[in-house]
Amino acid sequence: MVTGGSSGIGAAIARTLARRGWQLVLLARGEERLAEVAGELGAEQEVCDVADRAEVERVAAAVRERHPAIRLLVNNAGIPGGGGFLDLEPDKIEALVRTNYLGSVWCLRAFLPALEAGAPADLVNIASVAGTIAAGHSGPYSASKHAQLAFSRSVGVELAGSGITVHTVIPGFIDTPGFPNRARFRSRLLQGLVADPDLVADQVVRGIERNRLEQFVPRWYRPAAIVQAAAPGLLARAARASGVRRKQK
Repeated sequence: MVTGGSSGIGAAIARTLARRGWQLVLLARGEERLAEVAGELGAEQEVCDVADRAEVERVAAAVRERHPAIRLLVNNAGIPGGGGFLDLEPDKIEALVRTNYLGSVWCLRAFLPALEAGAPADLVNIASVAGTIAAGHSGPYSASKHAQLAFSRSVGVELAGSGITVHTVIPGFIDTPGFPNRARFRSRLLQGLVADPDLVADQVVRGIERNRLEQFVPRWYRPAAIVQAAAPGLLARAARASGVRRKQK
């Protein structure tokens, strides 16, 4: 099962898994793109908005009827959200939480019986470096990913001994249709910091095969997360100073 499987990281993960012989069921909101990717890979498809708990439960029941045992669930579905807590529309803030955080919770709960039946099985949660570092002007998005990261780490403990291994993948800047990160930077140097979805897909598969519980993609994002955890005031002061300079300009 791959959520958000119609484009970007989700589609890249689906293609990588398909090359390894996995039988796939792809979930996404957009039916047209979903049908295109599913047709390309010979995968099953289900139109589903993971932010809607009732819809997730309905789709999961239909999938479990066809596939009582599932070996892998990839919680990848997510939406972007630029803007701060004080200026972003309330509906957008709620949508970020429902999709980026609660969507992962609802999908795990709904597909848990099938994962238990398929054990040993794996759960992969695609989080974000934004969930480890909160220093910019996309606070609601960062908060939704902070919550998803806490969920992934916590549920890994809850599922200990169940035969289900939880993997947390934490990408940095990845260029996708929903997150066109290369277009954000004019400098070629900064554009070089942006990776492609295939890199994440490769690391997801390697993480499962090598039993890696948590990994940053690319790996050199990890030190920034360590800096904020060890010295949060330092990063906060730097971010505030940067904000003051922008306002003065």
